[in-house]
Amino acid sequence: MAAFLEPKSRAAGAGLCLDSFVFGCELTGSTRSYTFKVDDDDDSEHILALSMVCLADGAKDECNVVEVVGRNRQNQEIAVPVANLKLSCQPVLSLDNFQLQLPVTFHLKSGSGPVHLTGQHQIMHRRVLSEEEESEEEEEEELTPIMPAKKQRRRQ
Repeated sequence: MAAFLEPKSRAAGAGLCLDSFVFGCELTGSTRSYTFKVDDDDDSEHILALSMVCLADGAKDECNVVEVVGRNRQNQEIAVPVANLKLSCQPVLSLDNFQLQLPVTFHLKSGSGPVHLTGQHQIMHRRVLSEEEESEEEEEEELTPIMPAKKQRRRQ
């Protein structure tokens, strides 16, 4: 399994759109690394949010260390181990949507796997609004707030 993406979209506010795709890849003894990157000419903001790292069926009882290679705040390449999995004691690790800026490379630093990584590829981009959509947004802003109803006295 190389990787798979499944689209899921929702509006994120005025002129912004957030697309979210399911991400998954597998690291094995024969495929020890996987690089996730986007086109250089894409001006959208891309984030990869890792949710889980787990050993797959057929994994040996050995330490499997997964390393992430990305860029730090000073734009320098940095390699960080994010998981050390062993079938007998910790076959799965939740990463709680650990967010990474792209491009990012995953390495199976030690062990033979197979190790599955899952998460979401999130894309934030600006939508070009048509004149009709712009006028609809302005109308929504101009709506008067709904006031609570006045209490009526009970008759006895």
